[in-house]
Amino acid sequence: MRVFVTGAAGFIGRAVIAELINHGHQVLGLARSDASAEIITKAGGLPHRGDLEDLESLKSGAGAADGVIHLAFDFDFNNMAKSTAMDRAAIEAMGEAMAGTEKPLVIASGTLFLPKGKLGTEDTEPDRNNPLSERGQSADLVCKLSKEKQIRGSVIRLSPTVHGKEDKGFIPMLINLARQKGFVTYIGDGSARWPAVHRLDAAVLFRLALEKGTAGGIYHGVAEQGVSMKDIMTVVGKHLQLPVESKSMNEAVEAIGFFAHVIGSDNPVSSDKTQKELGWHPSQPKLLDDIEANYFSSESKSK
Repeated sequence: MRVFVTGAAGFIGRAVIAELINHGHQVLGLARSDASAEIITKAGGLPHRGDLEDLESLKSGAGAADGVIHLAFDFDFNNMAKSTAMDRAAIEAMGEAMAGTEKPLVIASGTLFLPKGKLGTEDTEPDRNNPLSERGQSADLVCKLSKEKQIRGSVIRLSPTVHGKEDKGFIPMLINLARQKGFVTYIGDGSARWPAVHRLDAAVLFRLALEKGTAGGIYHGVAEQGVSMKDIMTVVGKHLQLPVESKSMNEAVEAIGFFAHVIGSDNPVSSDKTQKELGWHPSQPKLLDDIEANYFSSESKSK
């Protein structure tokens, strides 16, 4: 199968390219720059020049492929409405190019907009009052396109931390923030939980959803249902040799701004249905072990 992958040069995208090629697929990767094109080529894919705002390039890429994995998302925390609108336009364009083919379109989404404080499943509806819920509209669009355009669209809700070597997501951001502030913090008793998945396990899941996901399927990229924020921050504090402090939400907002809401989000999530339906069996290192092994330089560890 020839697969068009957006975000192919990224942290998850590179793992997806390798996973697809190792299972006999060919990859056409969206490349917005020469540097991205070089990364895709070295990984074994064929670059397709364009970006998320170039809808014609998305249409031609999707039209030339037997399936699509859509990973790219232009995160702008100051203007999420713009980011999510761009995402929906990209999905609409690719869906138009695939109309009537029954070809698979697998998109990446997230778990952070599910209701907080209770175990989320694949059948759990998003919390529409959550500021991040606008991204859930992309998932709604994929399900709509599956019905109206006869494509096999599915959604993978990824954990807030997709971890592994070269991660540039929330965990490295929190580590850098702790270095800047001189302390590590969690909210209240630190019981807020984050689901987690290793990037290589996530890559396997995207391949499985491409190969055998159902139209309108919702799948969870979750290997660990919930790792407590206190445990995460304790590991960070130990390696940075910084104090680990509990703060109220108001105190944390004053001290670290936006990230207070991120680390205070209690987001336990199950992937039992996903594992059963797709035969997905996460096998890579767990989050805390990965942080210990790969998120600190030898210099940091020796301080």
